[in-house]
Amino acid sequence: MHKSKSKVVVIDYGVGNTISVFNAIRFLGYNVKISRSENEIDNADALVMPGVGAFKEAIDNIKSLNLKSILDKNALQSGKPVLGICVGMQLMASFSEENGKHDGLAWIPGEVKRITPQNLSVPHVGWNEVIARFDKDDLFSNAISETPNFYWDHGYHYDCDDKYKLAVGYYGMEITAAVKKDNIYGVQFHPEKSQTNGLRLLRSFFNNFKIV
Repeated sequence: MHKSKSKVVVIDYGVGNTISVFNAIRFLGYNVKISRSENEIDNADALVMPGVGAFKEAIDNIKSLNLKSILDKNALQSGKPVLGICVGMQLMASFSEENGKHDGLAWIPGEVKRITPQNLSVPHVGWNEVIARFDKDDLFSNAISETPNFYWDHGYHYDCDDKYKLAVGYYGMEITAAVKKDNIYGVQFHPEKSQTNGLRLLRSFFNNFKIV
């Protein structure tokens, strides 16, 4: 394990799984903290947006905590590396149809829609293969093994243009597994629950941006 000098902030906006994400990143040796402080977010070298729960609650929390403008500044203006996980990824969409229509952060054009696999249960929970669409320098370059399975837990998916898709999965239908636009990345599955593959993916994300 290395001792990191870079600062990683897991954004605290009152959703589940924040501690699990923090623990996975800390296990890899990074200097990580959970925070909603504007100063700490501004001074971070990378941001991670966790997420378990409902889209509306998450986006409402971001707005009520006055985090939207802070996150927009860091992701869109400063170009800071951002990784969204599950609902944290879905928040980057234009809007979500979960329990009504709700505006997202609109960082990566797309819509969050309910998955509709035939003859399969919803939500989609468990291990599932991820098929990467990547170049040698991208997120999955050092993270995909011979059995690229990751742990999923969701009932909605990110419907976006293929040019933003880094990877897909199949669960009775094609599901966006990972998205990217410039410095902003998102994964629908949970790397923090995906054992070795998940840790390799987190490491790959930080390595891409020379977070050491």
